Amino acid sequence: MTSKLSTELKWRKSTYSGKDGNCVEVARLDGSAVAVRDSKAPHGPALAFSEQAWTALLSDIDRGHLGSA
Repeated sequence: MTSKLSTELKWRKSTYSGKDGNCVEVARLDGSAVAVRDSKAPHGPALAFSEQAWTALLSDIDRGHLGSA
């Protein structure tokens, strides 16, 4: 994803953002995709997920299936 595209999207911070500034931001690309980036690097790379992949990732996080950092 280009930095120009990532700056034109409407980004929102996760409600789980930490007080230490470690935040994830998400934006809708269209009706079937979601972009994710590090809020500390807004002009850096962003990941794009299909709606199905994004929903599966959030579900795995909620269930604790991804381990701890």
